[in-house]
Amino acid sequence: MKKATSNPVSGIIFWLFLYSSLNPLIATAQEDLKPNSPLIDNLIHQAPDTAFLKIKQALKEALKKEDFISAALCDQQIGELFYYQGAYSQAISYYYKADKIFRQENDRTNLAKNLHKIGETYYYARQYQVSMEKFQEALHLFQQSGDRNGIARSYGLIGQTYEKRLDYQNAMKFQQLALKAYQKDKDQTGIAKIYENIGSIYEDQRLEEGELQLDSALKYYTLALEGNKSQKNDRAQIEIINNIGDVYRKTGRYTEALVYTRKAENLARRMNDQYQLSSAYRDLSKNFDLMKRYDSAYHYSELGRNIFLKIFTEDNNKQLALLQTLFEIQQKDDAILQFENEKDANRIIVIAAIVIIVLLISLAASTISRQRLKIKNEQKTNEQNNRLHETQKTAIKDALELKSKELTSNTLHIIQSNQFLESLRSQIEEMVKEDKRDQKKQLQQLVQRINQSISHDQHWKDFTGMFEQIHQTFFDHLKAHCDELTANDIRLVALIKMNLSAKDMAVLFGISQDSLRVARYRLRKKLNLPQGENLSTFIQNL
Repeated sequence: MKKATSNPVSGIIFWLFLYSSLNPLIATAQEDLKPNSPLIDNLIHQAPDTAFLKIKQALKEALKKEDFISAALCDQQIGELFYYQGAYSQAISYYYKADKIFRQENDRTNLAKNLHKIGETYYYARQYQVSMEKFQEALHLFQQSGDRNGIARSYGLIGQTYEKRLDYQNAMKFQQLALKAYQKDKDQTGIAKIYENIGSIYEDQRLEEGELQLDSALKYYTLALEGNKSQKNDRAQIEIINNIGDVYRKTGRYTEALVYTRKAENLARRMNDQYQLSSAYRDLSKNFDLMKRYDSAYHYSELGRNIFLKIFTEDNNKQLALLQTLFEIQQKDDAILQFENEKDANRIIVIAAIVIIVLLISLAASTISRQRLKIKNEQKTNEQNNRLHETQKTAIKDALELKSKELTSNTLHIIQSNQFLESLRSQIEEMVKEDKRDQKKQLQQLVQRINQSISHDQHWKDFTGMFEQIHQTFFDHLKAHCDELTANDIRLVALIKMNLSAKDMAVLFGISQDSLRVARYRLRKKLNLPQGENLSTFIQNL
């Protein structure tokens, strides 16, 4: 790597040159710099680093014109950019900047919409209590203004949050309120979304309570699919079709499940939606496994894994480009600030020298005063540099924390893959024992390949270590409450803390859902939970 020059003046000139070369490029697209323009919205998803530059330019223009509402919308868009990159702490910071301006300007409509964004960020960061408060505040503002669409959307978001908190009664109550509001407004897109949410509640109730709610889930998923078809919303159809396939698979109707999952696969491929295509491949793998078509199950499992790795790599590249852009902009701003401060200081010295030459002794007092002013300016510059240094340290810490969370997520995906491969290996070994010579050699080779790809307890150790680092306070409280938990008990507590579904936890442990319920019952006993207290709620509040 080439070392940076030791001459600060040459560094300043370089950044000024870069800044001046960027300005004409940005100026050619002034019409695209308006907040919420389609170009900016597309760039946020496709090229976040380029979007950041354009939004920053729009923000400067808005502040120069003292157009504070536009400035707040720019802050909101920067928050949205970080939100789609999974950098929730940075997203929250910019959303709150917009929140402050909207409150000062008494812009209740934009304030309520921004509260939805803040609430959704907390929602995906699993801070459900805070997200609930933001959604309820937004609902109050929309009710005051009579915004029916905003009211309906607030009802739906509140219902989703109750569902995550396992409060299915309130979840259904608010989804029904949202449905009535959308029906009154004849908003077919909103109606379809609520039907999907209601279907999800019935499906989740079945997993948590052991009740057969899948027929109701299938009914509402079908209504949601028909609504999105009428609106020609192909992207929304993919996930719903996958959900319908899941319901058929869970009820043992594997042929019907295969038909719907194939539809989701074809639609995702046609729209080039890699995330949904990966999801469809995983569901196909599960379905073929249940149908005992293990070659097909392995084939689609590999396809899904390859797409996941591709998506993960692309997201990492986008995040790296964004972080590099942020770093370069920070360096440029520092160089410009330093150049301007030095230019001001030199101007003061020149003026002081002229005054000294002209007035000499009579202006000696003025010279001393100006020297003091110079020292004060230098102190102010040092203070600014110290604050910038602290800001950079905080940004680095946040980035490290984000990477820690990403590593935990990757560990979970690896564990899930290994659990599936171990199950497949056991079934193949049984086939080998049958001693059918025409397939025995081929199956032994396949078992050897699977053994090479499996990492056993080390993945659980890595996962537990990462989880304890991120949730140190939680584990301190847990050990204070009960110090007799086994390693498997601690793993189960960690997965419940992460709000994983019962289905996913069973897959990760390689056991049936009945065995999982037994494990949960034993854990309740060890934790001395009274009758009627929900285990998941206790762990979330610990």
